Amino acid sequence: MPPILYSYRRCPYAMRARMALKYAGIEVEHREIQLRSKPQSMLRLSPKGTVPVLCVGDQILEQSLDIIDWALDQADPDGWRSADESISQAWIDKNDGPFKKLLDQYKYLERHPELNQEEVLAQAMDLMLVPMETVLKSTQYLMGEKKSWVDVAIFPFIRQFAMADLEKFNDLSLPALKRWLNHYLESELFLSVMHKYPAWTD
Repeated sequence: MPPILYSYRRCPYAMRARMALKYAGIEVEHREIQLRSKPQSMLRLSPKGTVPVLCVGDQILEQSLDIIDWALDQADPDGWRSADESISQAWIDKNDGPFKKLLDQYKYLERHPELNQEEVLAQAMDLMLVPMETVLKSTQYLMGEKKSWVDVAIFPFIRQFAMADLEKFNDLSLPALKRWLNHYLESELFLSVMHKYPAWTD
């Protein structure tokens, strides 16, 4: 029986988990959730109620980074793990911590009347987008000339930030970052994990 993956198509955490599983060649039973009506089968396994959740026999993985780690334990054909561990972790800490907070503010400005878009954008540029641009001007990927798990773990969040106001993002002077983003948007790996599934209701 294949592992069971509870997922939500547009969730960046679920997206990066799906990409890692696909890369590692791991077939899963995909169970697409509805945010407003989460299946009881998932909540029994993971009461926190967020995706992704991967069930491998008796093992329950409830965090996307744990799923990526597990997937790469099974297979890492292109050496995604060869990147420097401390630099990798620094990127992930920044992305999953302060940048994710700015992303949520930028995407849901109506929930933050004390903020304005330009201020949030400026903070996101200083924290994440400009540092990424600087690195990607000199190397093809964040960790050098080879793809790594770090690129895949961060890509869905940059995608979501860009889509929050695509016209404004397109006007930003970030050519290297946009090249990197488009590479992943057009990749077979990304497209292969974006199929639409009916909602799982069990």
